[in-house]
Amino acid sequence: MKMLFALVASLAFQAGFAQDVVEAGLFSKLAPGGQPQAWKPLTFRNIDRHSSYTLVSEGGVTVLKAEADASASGLTRDLTALNLNIRDTPILKWRWKVANLVKNADIHTKEGDDYPARIYVTFRYDPEKAGAAMRMQYGMVKALYGDYPPHAGINYVWDGKAPAGTMVPNAYTARAMMFVVESGAKRVGEWVEVERNVYEDYKRAFKEEPPPVLGIALMTDTDQTGEAATAWYGDISLRKKP
Repeated sequence: MKMLFALVASLAFQAGFAQDVVEAGLFSKLAPGGQPQAWKPLTFRNIDRHSSYTLVSEGGVTVLKAEADASASGLTRDLTALNLNIRDTPILKWRWKVANLVKNADIHTKEGDDYPARIYVTFRYDPEKAGAAMRMQYGMVKALYGDYPPHAGINYVWDGKAPAGTMVPNAYTARAMMFVVESGAKRVGEWVEVERNVYEDYKRAFKEEPPPVLGIALMTDTDQTGEAATAWYGDISLRKKP
C-alpha cells in the first residue's frame, strides 16, 4: 500500500510539474558531442545539403551549435504525445546567439528565406475540423510525403533587415507566420534571452484558437542565399504565464 501511495504521489507531482514547465530542449543537462537524442533531423525535399547541429560546451554549459553553409535542415522535437494546449503553457522561453547575419536574406521573398537562427512551434492538423478545400490540399501533401503537414506554424527569427516586431507570412506559405524577435547586428556575438507568448502570437497571426501543439523545431539555414551562418541555441521551454 505504501508503495502504491508513493507511486501515485510521484505521478501526480510529475504531472503537475509538466503542466507548469515543458522542457523541450534541456541541452544544458546533456554531455557535449553529437546531437540531442530527443530531437530528430528535419530535412526538406530537393535540398541535399544539410546544416550541422552539435552539442558543445560554451562557458562550461552545454548548448547546441548550428552551422549552415549554403544548406538547410533543422532539428525537431515531437510533442504530440503530451497533447499540449498552448493556452496552458503559452510562454516560449529560450536563449540564442549568432556569429553573423545572412547578408542577402529577405523575409519577404522565397529567394531570401534564410536566417542565422529560427525557432518555431507547429500545431497539429485535424481533418475533421478542416474545410473541404483544406482537406483536399492536405490530403495531396499526405499522399506525396506520407503524413499531414502541420496545420500552422509560428516562426521566431533573427533577421538582418526587418525590424523587431515585424509579423509577415512566410514567403512559401501563409500557414507559417514569421515573427522577427531580434534584428540587425547590434547583438551579434552575444547571448540573447527571449520570451514569447505563443498563444497570443497565434491568435494575432491566424485569428483563431490554436489546435494542440505538434512540436518545436529550430533551424539555421542559408540554402537560398548560398551564404554561411553559425548560431548557438540554449535551453528551450514552454511555461505557464506568470
